[in-house]
Amino acid sequence: MGFDARAIVLALRVAQAILALIVLGLTAYVANWWSMYWHTGSPSQVSFLLFTSVWTLLALLYLIIVPWRFSETRAHHKFAILGVETLTMLFWFAGFIALAVFLSDRVCFGHVCSAAKAATVFGAFEWALFAGKADPNLNIQEGV
Repeated sequence: MGFDARAIVLALRVAQAILALIVLGLTAYVANWWSMYWHTGSPSQVSFLLFTSVWTLLALLYLIIVPWRFSETRAHHKFAILGVETLTMLFWFAGFIALAVFLSDRVCFGHVCSAAKAATVFGAFEWALFAGKADPNLNIQEGV
C-alpha cells in the first residue's frame, strides 16, 4: 500500500499555511502591543517574523497553484520551486533564531511575552516543516 505523494505534500502545505497564520497573528499582536506601549516601532526581530509569515503565505500560493495548474509552463521550473522553498526555509530559520536571541536577554512576563515566545516556537516548527520538505521522494511536480 503506497502513499500518494501529492496528498502528503498538500497536507504539508496546509500545515505550513496554518502555522504561518498562527505566527502572523502572534507577531502582529506583539508588534501592535509594542508600538502602543512604547510609542515606537516594534523590534526588527518581531517585524522580520511578521514579514516571514506574509512571505510564506504568498510563497505557498506559488508552491501549491503552479505545480497543480501550470505544470506545463515556464512558471513550473524545478529550480524556481527549490529556490522559493529554500529562501522561505532560510527566512524561518533566521526569524525564529533572531526572536529567540532577542527574548533571551530580556525581562519578559505577561501575555505579550508569552505570545512572542509562542511565535518563536511555532516559527521553529515552521522551519522544520520546510526543512523536512527536502526529501526528493515528496516531489509533487513529478506526479509520483
